[in-house]
Amino acid sequence: MNDEPVTIVGGGIVGICCALSLLEKGAAVRLVERDEPGQGASFGNAGVISPWSCVPNSLPGIWRNIPRWLLDPEGPVAIRPRYLLRATPWALKFLRAGRRNRIPAIADAMAALNRPSVDLYRHHLAGSGHEGLLRECYYVHAYREAAAADLGDFVWRLRRDHGTPLEVVDGDQLREIEPDLSPEFQAAIIIKDQARALSPGRLGAVLADKVRSLGGEILRASVERLAPREGGGWRLTSDHGEIEAQQVVVAAGAWSALLLEPLGFSLPLEPERGYHMVFRDPGVSLNHSIMAVDAMFVVSSMEMGLRSAGTAEFAGLEAPPDYRRAQIFKRLTKRLVPGLNTNDCEEWMGIRPSFPDSLPCLGEIPGQPGLFAAFGHAHCGLMMAPMTGRVVADLVTGATPNLDLAPYGVERFGR
Repeated sequence: MNDEPVTIVGGGIVGICCALSLLEKGAAVRLVERDEPGQGASFGNAGVISPWSCVPNSLPGIWRNIPRWLLDPEGPVAIRPRYLLRATPWALKFLRAGRRNRIPAIADAMAALNRPSVDLYRHHLAGSGHEGLLRECYYVHAYREAAAADLGDFVWRLRRDHGTPLEVVDGDQLREIEPDLSPEFQAAIIIKDQARALSPGRLGAVLADKVRSLGGEILRASVERLAPREGGGWRLTSDHGEIEAQQVVVAAGAWSALLLEPLGFSLPLEPERGYHMVFRDPGVSLNHSIMAVDAMFVVSSMEMGLRSAGTAEFAGLEAPPDYRRAQIFKRLTKRLVPGLNTNDCEEWMGIRPSFPDSLPCLGEIPGQPGLFAAFGHAHCGLMMAPMTGRVVADLVTGATPNLDLAPYGVERFGR
């Protein structure tokens, strides 16, 4: 290590966890974030923190559903017409990643980053006075048709192969677990032994405060360019001037690929937009995280109310939000929880950094000494962040991570 602090570009939950793990190893750390730390894409997360998450977004046969989803105004996927041509190359890579022969390796790589998530969050929160932000719960996948809750289906067999503790319950048992759910739901598959965040945004803020308390610097600035420095190290050009660093971690979410492009990397990192709706005076409460399987969205009770989150919209980085994508949650959530009060609502949009194979880029960037990748976690940023931080801290400080990094390499997409 040298006297210059390790500079982390991006202060979302991934960057924050990288900073905490580096500080624990005795490194000096500078976190550069243009907005408030921890208030980016993971701020709007559904709060699920599952050690058992191993199912990629692209699966065999998913192409059959895409036309129906796109034609349904309340469907889980939307592409703005002007963006269709630009999104097509990524979509083709996405479909190829869902081939049956590719799924086992992707699932293993997802599981390796997600498995320690709950324990590592408890470690980071210990002594903060905010340990209650993490609550043990189930992840309840609710089905309208009892026959659909089938552990023999491909995705459930994949989870069982990775040791996931599962239980099938009928409608009566489901309403014992969640009394406010609609009787339309006839069965559920429950994932046990996991947790949920009662406020993902406050979790990020609390951990950012811990970075400061451990001596880390948080600099409010927007990094616009990253270039190698003569003699080694890196020079970052920001709207607050130039920043010098021997070692840099790129954790800027959906904006990360733009920083690496001038270095010769063309990465299929898609800015996938997600929406949520918070019902601030819901009149109902849920004990666990609920996935409405037919509509593909998640509902959780949080500190600020009941949050419904999901959907994937493809429109690029710069297009304004289309909050009709959030408004659909009013009707969908009311069908799931009939007693819901929908009069006091707050909508939100954030941008997930998504690679076609559901895996992030993680590790030292080939041919760029002292430059490390930690971005592209798609729907799993909140879950994968703590282990990502551990891996980055090992690499930066010269230790060998207890993880095969090949599946996450930048080079898997070519140059």
